[in-house]
Amino acid sequence: MPLKNTGTEQHIKDTAKRLLFAEGKLHATTQEIADAAGVNRTALHYYFRSRDQLIAAIFQDAMHDLSQRLNECMTADQPFRAKTENIIAVFLRHMIAFPYQETFLVTEINTLGQQLMADIHSGPVMSYLEEAAAEMKKGTIAKMNPIHFLMNLFSLLSYPLIMAPLYEKLFGLSGEEFKALIDERGRVIMRLLFKK
Repeated sequence: MPLKNTGTEQHIKDTAKRLLFAEGKLHATTQEIADAAGVNRTALHYYFRSRDQLIAAIFQDAMHDLSQRLNECMTADQPFRAKTENIIAVFLRHMIAFPYQETFLVTEINTLGQQLMADIHSGPVMSYLEEAAAEMKKGTIAKMNPIHFLMNLFSLLSYPLIMAPLYEKLFGLSGEEFKALIDERGRVIMRLLFKK
């Protein structure tokens, strides 16, 4: 069997990622993905036997990317506050580029199950939680279970972007006005989480 052209395979995955994560077309068909990638459906099926296999590949890539970003931010050799600012900056930048990725990940975790989260490693998270506990003892952040601190951080980051269409409608905001709010989000989150 000839080797597969990984350039085409990667192009198909990148196109599917754009459709799903950037444009929010979570139910895009293989035909729609093939059309957007500029390949025929037969070529798509050569690399990915089914839509489910393509979705699983994209999910694995997204989870690997998420895990890698978390690891880099949480293990950086910098003070806790700077580390947290870095987590916020990295996540907001990524989530603005791919606003539907979080919705996709939650949907796929619930649909395809826990086995797809093999790339998530808890070591860096546990280290970050220990640092959070130390900061609580210093009084720089409110005392709570450190897990709550991290859940609050992720919720404050992701929820506004997941709910963007509703918030734009509810508050009568244009896309640009909502983007301006998101641009302020990092500073708002830091003020909410840190006392000083």
